[in-house]
Amino acid sequence: MRTLRIAAAVEAVSLAILLVNLATVHAEVITSLGGPVHGTSYLAVIAAAWLAPAAPAARWRALVPGVGGLLVLRKTRPSPPDPPPGTE
Repeated sequence: MRTLRIAAAVEAVSLAILLVNLATVHAEVITSLGGPVHGTSYLAVIAAAWLAPAAPAARWRALVPGVGGLLVLRKTRPSPPDPPPGTE
């Protein structure tokens, strides 16, 4: 899951950088470096989600470009335990 968290963060940040670059200066250096970083992290998210034992139901979410890793992490996050009866 650690690999998935890192790859998901890199995927989301690299997409944000690419989109900001596209909307502002459109520097070719950022595009030529950010594109392969984003693509590689996208593939790493798919592979990590496929191999994660805690994510069999969330694997298809990894295929969403840009935020797929974050969706998988959200789906596999453990839910908080229910409070004991009578403590509400």
